[in-house]
Amino acid sequence: QVQLVESGGGSVETGGSLRLSCAGFGYVYSQYSLAWFRRAPGKEREGVAGIGHDGMTIYADSVKGRFTISKDNAKNTLYLQMNSLISEDTAMYYCAAGPYGVPSLRDDEYVYWGQGTQVSVSS
Repeated sequence: QVQLVESGGGSVETGGSLRLSCAGFGYVYSQYSLAWFRRAPGKEREGVAGIGHDGMTIYADSVKGRFTISKDNAKNTLYLQMNSLISEDTAMYYCAAGPYGVPSLRDDEYVYWGQGTQVSVSS
C-alpha cells in the first residue's frame, strides 16, 4: 500500500523559512512524478511545485525564487524548502505522487496524497 507522510510544518513570522518533508512508503520514488500542493482557508487547492522522475522541476509563479523542491531517491523522501515566507503562504500543504513521471501542477495527474502539514505565517 502506498503511503505519503508529510512533516515539517509549523508557525513562522514573515520572512522566515521552513522545510517540509514527505516520506514515501510502498513504491519507488525515482519512478514517479512528485509535487507539493496547498490549500488555504476558503480557497481551492493549488499546485506549488513539482518534480519529475528525472529531477526536472516546475513552480507556481507565486513561489518562484522562494521555494525549492527536491527529492532524495535513496531515502524515498521529497522536500520543499520555503524561504522568505509571507502570510499568503499560510495553508495546509500536501505532497502527492503520480505515475506519469513528468513534473506537473495539475492535481488530476496525481494518484497518491498525504494527509497534509499546516504552515502558518504571521505578519
